[in-house]
Amino acid sequence: MEKTWRWFGKKDKITLSMLRQIGVEGIVTALHDIPNGEIWTVEAINDLKTYIESYGMRWSVVESLPVCEAIKYAGPERDQLIENYTISLANLGKCGIKTICYNFMPVIDWVRTDLQHPWPDGTSSLYYDRVRFAYFDLKILQRKGAEVDYSEEEFNKVAALDKTITETEKDELIDAIIVKTQGFVNGNIREDDKNPVAIFKKLLTLYDGIDRNMLRENMRYFLSAIMPVCEEYGINMCVHPDDPPFQILGLPRIVTNEEDIAWFLQAVDNPHNGLTFCAGSLSAGTHNDTRELARKFAKRTHFVHLRSTDAMPGGNFIESTHLTGRGHILELIRIFEKENPGLPMRVDHARMMLGDEDKGYNAGYSFHGRMLALGQVEGMMAAVEDEIQRGIL
Repeated sequence: MEKTWRWFGKKDKITLSMLRQIGVEGIVTALHDIPNGEIWTVEAINDLKTYIESYGMRWSVVESLPVCEAIKYAGPERDQLIENYTISLANLGKCGIKTICYNFMPVIDWVRTDLQHPWPDGTSSLYYDRVRFAYFDLKILQRKGAEVDYSEEEFNKVAALDKTITETEKDELIDAIIVKTQGFVNGNIREDDKNPVAIFKKLLTLYDGIDRNMLRENMRYFLSAIMPVCEEYGINMCVHPDDPPFQILGLPRIVTNEEDIAWFLQAVDNPHNGLTFCAGSLSAGTHNDTRELARKFAKRTHFVHLRSTDAMPGGNFIESTHLTGRGHILELIRIFEKENPGLPMRVDHARMMLGDEDKGYNAGYSFHGRMLALGQVEGMMAAVEDEIQRGIL
């Protein structure tokens, strides 16, 4: 597998020279300065590509070329946005960049309630607390109809939390759920926005009346429209699973399990329509076994995120180490190297450690934590390569 790293461009405090020194081979990045829906030009793509190559690495994967909300909910500007998207894809293809990771999650990308949950050893990691998320939904967002999504026991726990939670904790919850984890991903909300909750509530209204079947059809429409340019330039599209892999905030989520993955692969049955296999996202749902999913979908996987989670009672989950948890990373490496060798792989959502939290990195994307994770995964990859050489695998 190719060792890649998500890098956020020339302003990233983690520099390409740092990445080259720790063994990174390929870069996963995007033109983050271009607003969603605008065309990526050949000149802008080549400028960043040349810069990456000057450090001895290659631009392996685009993550992401964002799919605008109006494409997802089928707004009146959908066709123009898809046309812009196909032009950007063609320009990427002309520049030799052929793997595009994207997501089809409405409004909100990955969700956590705590960005620095402490571990006994002094490190910290991302964490999802079901009750605290329910508190955000019911008490802060005050979403209409939210009450149907929670049990009586959860309502009671939210009520108890309401008596003790501080205003600072409320602000931290808003920051974790809809600001720090979203602004650098899809640009819907920025850190300098004055009232992120009001902006977020307005975004949710865009999906009023949109159910799972409608969102699925909108995804089919989008993929069908872009497949011709993917075929022309040999571009592989790979959708990221929903994170977490279950329904939230009354929004339909359509890449959550085996049935969902099989649906979109069959709906547009083209080898250029594929999956980003994110072991962390998938393992956060107790209904998923990452090993079985990898065996079923390895041939249609174009990109792999190797991280792991531990599911906990009450619907909570935490980012585990890359050596433990429900991700079963060693077994995934065995499966992918046997079924679809050479895929780009990046470690993801590693722990904060050794002062990472003071360096202003994007949430979940520490340097030291990811460096440790990369070393752990590289060791697993070496062990699997030895098994292949000795004919064990």
